[in-house]
Amino acid sequence: MADSIITLNNVNIYQGSSLVLLDVNLTVNKGEFVYLVGKTGTGKSSLLKTLYGELSLVEGAGTVAGFDLKELDWKRVPFLRRTLGVVFQDFQLLTDRNVNENLKFVLKATGWTDERLMNEKIADVLDKVGLKSKGFKMPFELSGGEQQRIDIARALLNSPKLILADEPTGNLDPETSDEIMKLLFHISRDYNTAVVMATHDYIVVQKFPARMIRTGQGRVEELASIHL
Repeated sequence: MADSIITLNNVNIYQGSSLVLLDVNLTVNKGEFVYLVGKTGTGKSSLLKTLYGELSLVEGAGTVAGFDLKELDWKRVPFLRRTLGVVFQDFQLLTDRNVNENLKFVLKATGWTDERLMNEKIADVLDKVGLKSKGFKMPFELSGGEQQRIDIARALLNSPKLILADEPTGNLDPETSDEIMKLLFHISRDYNTAVVMATHDYIVVQKFPARMIRTGQGRVEELASIHL
């Protein structure tokens, strides 16, 4: 499908030699917001890791952002990840450098060299997440919600068409969680960026409804909101 950013057909997902998810069929289109729900240990993170190349696809067929996951070797994984944004629950900011330096580190790692262009890009993504004045702050000077916004800004650096978010509200209070959800929906809607968000927080899902898929008993299934 021309508008699809993720396509999985008859995919089996493994952690080592253990089969985690069987016969996964999934299509996600550009600009679509999709929740990935399910109990802990049912394969949510394994599915996300397959999508960004942390786990190899050995059975079935799949493409992400135009990359054939079956043909993806370790040399091509960085190129796939440059087309994606990945947001983690624990922020994973470098604690020994300020916000600007954290973001510049990522740009340099993905091939950027022009200092002026890097500074302009950093200012742009910080503006998008509402933290344009925080560039010279150290991570420890930021609240949890601000650190998560910086993580989202980092995910936006290479203008991704897909963001994969693994429990981005898991460590946040309800009010801050709402702010992060509004930001993710804004990015999805205004920049036509697909978002696949793993979560176990059904309160968030109910407050910000979107398409849902669920992992459980080794399967992935479409889930209607009525089943919450």
